[in-house]
Amino acid sequence: MNENTAKPWDWLPIPAPHQQAYAASGIWQRKTLADLARERAAATPDFVCFIDGEGQYTYAQVLAEAEALSASLHGRGLRSGDVVAFQVPNWREAAVINLAAALSGFVVNPIVPIYRDAEVTMMLGDCRAKAIFVPDVWRKVDYAAMARRCQQSLPDLAHVFTVRGDGTDDFAALVTAGRGVPFASPEVDPLGVKMVLYTSGTTGRPKGVLHSHCTLAHIVATSGRHWGMAAGEATLMPSPVTHVSGYANGLEAPFICGIRSVLMEAWNAAEALALIEQHDLVGTVAATPFLVELAAAARAAGTGLPSFRFFACGGAAVPADLIPAANAAFENCRAFRVFGASEVPLVTFGWPQDEHLAATTDGEVVDYEVRIVDHEDRELPKGTEGEILARGPGMMMGYADAAQTTEAITPDGFFRTGDLGVLDDSGAVTITGRKKDLIIRGGENISAKEIEDVLHTHPAVKEAAIVAMPHERLGEGVCAYVILAGEAERGDLVAHVSASGLARQKIPERFEFVSDFPRTASGKVRKDMLRAMVRAAMTEG
Repeated sequence: MNENTAKPWDWLPIPAPHQQAYAASGIWQRKTLADLARERAAATPDFVCFIDGEGQYTYAQVLAEAEALSASLHGRGLRSGDVVAFQVPNWREAAVINLAAALSGFVVNPIVPIYRDAEVTMMLGDCRAKAIFVPDVWRKVDYAAMARRCQQSLPDLAHVFTVRGDGTDDFAALVTAGRGVPFASPEVDPLGVKMVLYTSGTTGRPKGVLHSHCTLAHIVATSGRHWGMAAGEATLMPSPVTHVSGYANGLEAPFICGIRSVLMEAWNAAEALALIEQHDLVGTVAATPFLVELAAAARAAGTGLPSFRFFACGGAAVPADLIPAANAAFENCRAFRVFGASEVPLVTFGWPQDEHLAATTDGEVVDYEVRIVDHEDRELPKGTEGEILARGPGMMMGYADAAQTTEAITPDGFFRTGDLGVLDDSGAVTITGRKKDLIIRGGENISAKEIEDVLHTHPAVKEAAIVAMPHERLGEGVCAYVILAGEAERGDLVAHVSASGLARQKIPERFEFVSDFPRTASGKVRKDMLRAMVRAAMTEG
């Protein structure tokens, strides 16, 4: 293997061992996103498939721009198998970049815009990205300058392209340069690696989740059928298109399900309400806080949003009374909890037809096999709490790292979610806790160890433990328990974490200075007790 083309996932057989039965059975459509886009453009070229705050694309337009971008990128030396990253907001150009990658056989690496130098450099370096698309400046952040800083330590990163900027390295210039330039798309294996998406893990090092065209298309098509989406309808996408939910349901669903995707650059409940009414939107997949705020906005505006039929929510705790309270604000919409992860998108699809189950469980298992096991992987009876293992045709191919894959997937192909829960006779899963040492803040995974490692570099910190604490809007926030070895105050430690290059969402919102931590007999920190302590402190204070 040429050193310049080797990827960390070259060890992975295609299809992966746990996917071989799906490949042989015909359960997968065995088409790439490019195949689907060409079919849609031929059948309904004038259908508007993407809308954002600045404009729209029809199937014919998005395909034409993607073909032009592919030709231009080929002219810049990019070839099939290269990794192309994009860290852009919910702009319609993201759909073109994603489709151009499918046409060219590139592996896409979506990066959420909240990440900064430390995370971006790690991700781009790990997957050996050859190019990245970023906004020029967005929300006062100079993404182009950040990408160029990262580029200095990344020998593989040959190109930094901007979106909605200027110059010859901007998206618009690349599309213009590629128009009319002959480009023959390479043969692309639908079972091969299509995407590498990094997700935080308990080790502090993000894991590169690998998906193929088949895994993502299958789960999007299946969930669309379950929720009653029909071709020609339109959905709202406020979640980042660089997150697995926004990517699959915002960028891919228009080609897979024949729907229109209305992209929100930033969440605002009043704007969401206006978009739903303007475009007759039928549903969305988004974080729990968005449901609360949309229902409140509907009540305040005196509208029941009659076109809106479903709201799949997850990524943060969902109180049982939230679902019926939200449903009461709408004429026809039914909200429900769903459960999944980047590795196993949508293990459950929710109960749009049963409000009680929608409110009290985390959804109905539809497309996966689920097993509940104890600490020795022994399967437990229904109704008994244990770790949730899941296996299905929407599951990832593996991680970019072989060792991480072996650790996460059982010999018979089940993914260890790290979540605790119960499975009942109705096929419902209810999450009861989490084995993983993660904080889920507004649907984004935050690694506790990653923040602890930074705090431990401060000379006044003897030991630090990061735990989740309740957050009224985002579900969970970041709390730091700290044992000091010298003089330091909260402001000192906030500045230290901020200066490390981590995203601001990872800066602890609360610090508790203690003389010691509760520990097990072997000395391991009892984080369950720390979480209980901060909950109690917040309740009292």
